[in-house]
Amino acid sequence: MVNYKDLGLVNSREIFAKAMQGGYAIPAFNFNNMEQLQAIIQACVAQKSPVILQVSQGARKYANQTMLRYMAQGAVEYAKELGCEIPIVLHLDHGDSFELCKSCIEYGFSSVMIDGSHLPYEENVALTKKVVDYAHQYDVTVEGELGVLAGVEDEVSAEHSTYTKAEDVEDFVKKTGVDSLAISIGTSHGANKFRPEQCTRNEDGVLIPPPLRFDILAEIEKRIPGFPIVLHGSSSVPQDQVAIVNKYGGAMKDAIGIPEEQLRQAAKSAVCKVNIDSDGRIVMTAAVRQVLAEKPAEFDPRKYLGPARDNLKALYEHKIVNVLGSAQRV
Repeated sequence: MVNYKDLGLVNSREIFAKAMQGGYAIPAFNFNNMEQLQAIIQACVAQKSPVILQVSQGARKYANQTMLRYMAQGAVEYAKELGCEIPIVLHLDHGDSFELCKSCIEYGFSSVMIDGSHLPYEENVALTKKVVDYAHQYDVTVEGELGVLAGVEDEVSAEHSTYTKAEDVEDFVKKTGVDSLAISIGTSHGANKFRPEQCTRNEDGVLIPPPLRFDILAEIEKRIPGFPIVLHGSSSVPQDQVAIVNKYGGAMKDAIGIPEEQLRQAAKSAVCKVNIDSDGRIVMTAAVRQVLAEKPAEFDPRKYLGPARDNLKALYEHKIVNVLGSAQRV
């Protein structure tokens, strides 16, 4: 077994407490490969932001559990090399079983999510508590979830969303002992978060998605004051980058995300962790497609993955500074 502290990582407890006090949210960026991880660390060091490195079940299979352990340790050392020892959490995103959470803890993860939101309420409570009881033996923090987000991302898929019931949260937190709670207030997984008919159009013809349910968030905050809240499915799907993808042969139709001003509003509340994955995929794909289209003779991966990494770094810095408010918090 590898303890996350030996890798130089931290759990989420202290950084969440600081985020709630400061009115900002910690970026939770998903990664699958070296270029994504480099971009995350470069951006967070440049802006002096704590960060949560998120690994989905699919990413763990893709990258290999042993490789991930050393990549996370390398990220800690890379940040020091760049000149700033930022707090780094290695987090399992959407763990679907006790066995997976246990394995991640044994491989050095400092935080895990157990997603039992698709289960009947009492089964979700029981599964979440089982993970919490195990994780807390090793000072690993645990995120649970109430409510279901629609959309598709990696191996997480749901056709319909179910808003979190505010009346359940106090009981759930008390019975499970979780350290943070992911809720459903209108965000969604993937790049196609809403159908066009769910949106309105502004005077420029731009589709505007339905607003987040801040009334539900406020009621949840009232019932569990000072408790860390998490938003999944919070990519904004930058339309300029979608346009580049489509210009160079892509087919991203009706890709609609969450307006950034709504995410900034959420980050000023008890929401202290915001998950962003699809935006990173889009800007990376845009850069790769553009290079390969404009330079068809190019076959050196560094020549298209390098610009993709630069695009990612710019996106992450923007999110840190303008959306989450986590810059200069180290």
